[in-house]
Amino acid sequence: MERIKELIKPVFNFSKRLWKKYHITQAILLIGLTFVLITILFFAFMASQANVKSLKDGLRQSTIIIDKDGDVATEITTDRTVEIDIDSLPTYMGDAVVAIEDERFYEHNGFDLKGITRAFFKNLFAGRITGGGSTITQQLTKNALLSPERSYKRKVEELFLAVEIEDHYKKDEILQMYLNQVYFGNGAWGINQAAKKYFNKSMEQITISEAALLAGLLQAPSALNPYSNYDAAINRRNVVLGKMKEHHMISPEEYQIAIEENIPLKDGGGNSIKRDYPYYVDAVLDEAITKYGLTQEEILTRGYRIFTEMDQNLQSVMENVYENDWLFPRGKNGTLVQSGAVLLDPASGGARALIGGRGDYVFRGFNRATHIKAQPGSTIKPLAVYTPSLEEGYLVTSELQDQLKSYGDYTPENYSKTYSGVVPMYKAVEQSLNAPAVWLLDEMGMNKGLDALKRFGIPLEEDDNHLGIALGGMKRGVSPMELAEAYATFPNQGKKVDSHLITKIVGPTGNIIAERKKKVSRVTTKSVSNNMTSMLLNVVESGTGKGTQIPGIEIAGKTGSTQLPYSDLNGTKDQWFVGYTPNLVGAVWVGYDQTDREHYLSTSSSETVVPIFKALFEATLPYMEHDPFDVPSVNAKLSGTDNKKPILTEKAVKEKAEEFEKMIQEEAPKWKEKLESTFEKMKELEDQLKDKIDEWLNN
Repeated sequence: MERIKELIKPVFNFSKRLWKKYHITQAILLIGLTFVLITILFFAFMASQANVKSLKDGLRQSTIIIDKDGDVATEITTDRTVEIDIDSLPTYMGDAVVAIEDERFYEHNGFDLKGITRAFFKNLFAGRITGGGSTITQQLTKNALLSPERSYKRKVEELFLAVEIEDHYKKDEILQMYLNQVYFGNGAWGINQAAKKYFNKSMEQITISEAALLAGLLQAPSALNPYSNYDAAINRRNVVLGKMKEHHMISPEEYQIAIEENIPLKDGGGNSIKRDYPYYVDAVLDEAITKYGLTQEEILTRGYRIFTEMDQNLQSVMENVYENDWLFPRGKNGTLVQSGAVLLDPASGGARALIGGRGDYVFRGFNRATHIKAQPGSTIKPLAVYTPSLEEGYLVTSELQDQLKSYGDYTPENYSKTYSGVVPMYKAVEQSLNAPAVWLLDEMGMNKGLDALKRFGIPLEEDDNHLGIALGGMKRGVSPMELAEAYATFPNQGKKVDSHLITKIVGPTGNIIAERKKKVSRVTTKSVSNNMTSMLLNVVESGTGKGTQIPGIEIAGKTGSTQLPYSDLNGTKDQWFVGYTPNLVGAVWVGYDQTDREHYLSTSSSETVVPIFKALFEATLPYMEHDPFDVPSVNAKLSGTDNKKPILTEKAVKEKAEEFEKMIQEEAPKWKEKLESTFEKMKELEDQLKDKIDEWLNN
């Protein structure tokens, strides 16, 4: 040990002298202070860029949905947008909130150093951000201007923005904005709505005790909900009253009367929510919540501007089509046959329009365009079977086995119960034959099909690893949005762009709350995509999708249906059609929400879902152009009616190979003769070169 100390001591002394000589301690402190200063300047600059002058007006506004062209599509209006002026409030209402939420509110300049210090150590000991330490101004800043993220960065932003707000507004203006914007639970946003929700009174009528109860709810609106936890709400009210007395906001006599007061609850109703295009708007709210981490309450109360991919013309015509009851099968026993549909831009992935059902609809109810998980039937075949087979080298004319065959205990059958023995791939796609699709997947291997589905973005479960996946046999299934996104790969030359509704969300002062980051992935090659389009054009020209034909428009698409779980009934459970032009992809699902022996689709997809799809695409014609495809159908290629490069069949490939082999055989003797002649000339040159070298050396 002593030996080690002797060895270390010179190094330590040298380091110590070096440390003192170059003033490393001072240098570290200087670097640290410089970093702190730069950080402060950065956050101060960012705060100064926020247009807090517009905050007051922004919080009065409804959240606005903006379409793809930058035009206002609709406002989401609620009763909370009716503000109340602080001068019309009883003084004790503001006092109650200040007493319990921020007792030094009228003394600080936006932040309370004592509260921040206390919260810092609380978070430090907890090992995470638990909140706390925020003034009323900071809470207003957080609720109105910032994302719900909990981090030290966001806390610093909150602090500097609070100071900026304090520079532009008087204390009573800040308190008024806070009271009109804060959440009191049970769907009540703002003090005016809270008074109606809990007491069915106007704010001018509430008592000191009732004001204290409302102020107490701000700590935890759900946990202190007086309708479900009255005693906890009253206990919290008593704490508020104690704080009010402590700060001389009420007299001892007023305190005694208030604390003894029995508060009867009377629900005067919650917020009403109004908006146009309800299914699309509600899908926007879902995306803002699930993808960007916002809450429904934030979206409805902060005066956001939400920029979307909506095409108002397409959304309107889609809603009009779904008003035509004659397009849909008549429901049984008073139950509607339901449907969901999506129109998607393949290049951007943006949802141009969607509809989530028929009949009555409640706010953020079940949306069959985005929420439903239904088995896709034969619409899965191009994704799980035919795309990976083309990638493996199969041709659109490759012959597939079409016969009744068992794979263990699984025996897939064609819908017609007839079999051709062998069938070219394009015919199997065109006629939606089941037996060839399962045979081909088995030949390739399950992993090829499952891998393709993952690339297309189709959600899979562990139980989906079976040959029935070739026919859409999935445990959970897909939504029209997911299927439209997958099919958009074909007109998009093999690239998949993530489907979405929102492009960005802007706060009331112009700050960007959230913004979409485009995600593009290469699913397959351009060549494979074109071949799939050629086969899917056949489906509409001469196959199961003939009913979608629209004069002057080239549509590629695929039908799909799923079997009933009852062998003695003739019908289907779900019906699909997914179709596209180079400019637009549409996916339509039709079925009952709950299928049973009484509620199922008794007609074929050509009689049910196909006419609905056709009506949707026909309705888009006045508002958008549908360009022709760069590739023809397989029919056109094989018949020679297309002037593009003819399709290579297996027979043609074999003939080309035989022709090449024959040419080699014929030309081989000539090549051999030329090679022998060349070798002879090289030998002569070699001998001449040796003679020259010998002659040079001897001389």
